[in-house]
Amino acid sequence: MVEEDSVTRLLHTEADGGELTPRAVSLWAEAAALQGRLHLPGVRDDYRLRLEQVVLSATRALGNAVESQEVALLHGVLVHAFAARAEDARYGAGQLARGSQRAPTLEDCEDGWQRVEEIVCTAEEAAAAAAGYARRLDTARARALARRAEVAAIAARKIVLERNRAYTFHADPGFSFGEGWYLAAAALFAGLSIQIRPGAAQELPARRFLGDAGLDGSLRPYRSRPASPKHLTHIIAAAFRADALKAQRTLRAAFLGNEPPSAPLKSWVAGKVGGKPGAKVLLWVRRGDHDAQRNTGFAELRQLSELVLHAGLTPIFFGDNVPLELVPPGAVNLTLCWKEPLFQGPEMRRAQLHLFEELRCRHGLVGQIGVTTAGMDGPALMGLPTLYLTQERNLRLGKWVGAVPGYQEVVREPDYLDIIRTTLHQWLLGE
Repeated sequence: MVEEDSVTRLLHTEADGGELTPRAVSLWAEAAALQGRLHLPGVRDDYRLRLEQVVLSATRALGNAVESQEVALLHGVLVHAFAARAEDARYGAGQLARGSQRAPTLEDCEDGWQRVEEIVCTAEEAAAAAAGYARRLDTARARALARRAEVAAIAARKIVLERNRAYTFHADPGFSFGEGWYLAAAALFAGLSIQIRPGAAQELPARRFLGDAGLDGSLRPYRSRPASPKHLTHIIAAAFRADALKAQRTLRAAFLGNEPPSAPLKSWVAGKVGGKPGAKVLLWVRRGDHDAQRNTGFAELRQLSELVLHAGLTPIFFGDNVPLELVPPGAVNLTLCWKEPLFQGPEMRRAQLHLFEELRCRHGLVGQIGVTTAGMDGPALMGLPTLYLTQERNLRLGKWVGAVPGYQEVVREPDYLDIIRTTLHQWLLGE
């Protein structure tokens, strides 16, 4: 057994055994000097490069070493270097895992996690190498370093084993209600896992909706760091591009079920809309604190209402509250209707979709217009022609244009009102 103090002392002095050993010692000293500055820009990359150089140099030097002290010195250098590599790999795996969970597409997410797996393997290989050299040295210090490497490798593997593949179905009123359409649809198409925060205000209605949609088997226990909802619109777009008719039928069967709208719902709709014959268009109103720049502008809403009326259609105001003076004679005001008990019970989600179906099938609803609010996307995926307004191209929802039938994006360019006018005419003619 080589005394620990001797190895420690040798690590801080130059060796006599040729140029390779001193070079390895020097490289390790340079790498170790960076450990207190790894948080600074570019330092960790430099550190990783130096660790690689240490391992290569010390391994080469071992092939030429003859003296036992020189061999012990190189074993000590390698234990330090491999332990450092294992800990660095554990750190890198954690950083990349967090970034991969937030990747914009499922493909990017999976690619990121594949790289995480490779980094974890690096940590495990480094820990195994550190353990091997520690056994040869047989010192307390070497064993402690090997143990640190082992702990780092175990922690790195745990990152992969504990990956949360589930997507959160938000069941709190503060979150976008419409995001639920995305997740349920994507889960039907791609077999995604779903989690719901226990105790959320609308947990039971959310579970009821998912169960009715045949997604009971997709539910998982709630955990932190879920998969990113950014993936969902891409998954839906891919399903519609592959077979739009099949995708739409799948969603209608799951979301609407086999039962027709309830008698109370039919009666409620008839009381609100029944006396107004003719084709109708939903005008969505968004007024929220989140991304307030996307809120409905009342001046624009007035213009849209006038366009709808001039096209010979009846506007139905829907969504958040709107000043009564903006609702012209003959229009229908259903804003805030989603707060009524009829749409707040255990079947609240299916009831809202049945509302749109009842309007479409019995009361002449031919399309919907609004800003990018996820509430529109439930009926859009079910087949209601949709025109959403945006200040610039929307990378997420733009994937649906040309894939989801009747789904159009209108950027607020100088001619955008002309595009809306033309679209309204087409809807009126049933084109």
